[in-house]
Amino acid sequence: MYWLKKSNLIIRSSLFSLLMLVATIFYSFICVAAFPFPFRYRYKLITAYTSAMLWLLKIICNINYKIDGLDNIPKNRSGIVLSKHQSTWETFFLQGLFYQSAIILKRELLWVPFFGWGLAIIDPIAINRSNTTNAMSQIITKGRKCLEAGRWILVFPEGTRIPFGKVGKYRVGGARLATATGYPVIPVAHNAGRFWPKRSFIKTPGTIHVVIGPLIETKDRQAEDVLAEAKNWIEGTMKKL
Repeated sequence: MYWLKKSNLIIRSSLFSLLMLVATIFYSFICVAAFPFPFRYRYKLITAYTSAMLWLLKIICNINYKIDGLDNIPKNRSGIVLSKHQSTWETFFLQGLFYQSAIILKRELLWVPFFGWGLAIIDPIAINRSNTTNAMSQIITKGRKCLEAGRWILVFPEGTRIPFGKVGKYRVGGARLATATGYPVIPVAHNAGRFWPKRSFIKTPGTIHVVIGPLIETKDRQAEDVLAEAKNWIEGTMKKL
């Protein structure tokens, strides 16, 4: 029975990975052709791809999701999303949930063939991590422009994917952008790493639970205090997932 179940997971995961690879390569050429088009169309193109991947994951690997706290997302203002980072799944999901989000990422990701092309057309905030001072200046300068344009900023404060049940070191960059601009922070907790773990080929069936936290106002506050509040809420919620 164990080997039958394991074989089933391997077959399903293999099929999903193959389809995602083919779709990514095919879509990358469409992305290159879409560069001259306005940003809103390019973003819709990418969210169509990520939505398709989430649908395939549900159909093939039986991984679904549920969301709590949607009413915490304001309708008439943008802000900075500080999210737990455990899997590839949330990078797909959050782009569709938060309006035209700009992801803060290391610039080297844009150099990855096919995948990086898709990232490039949605105008992320790509930084050089080797130069911390310049990177923070980039984040604040471009982040402010994105926020003023009504875009959300998506930040994974742990910097890299952390296994489910573990806590990484939270970096202050996203909170510093929030306090520098006065825009609010929304914390996000989820357990995607339980079903699609970091560096794991096998996807385990189940329902990913996403919780959107209450808005954290940042005006006239210290970045470290904002980060601590967001971290406490995220990690406190993670213990319940």
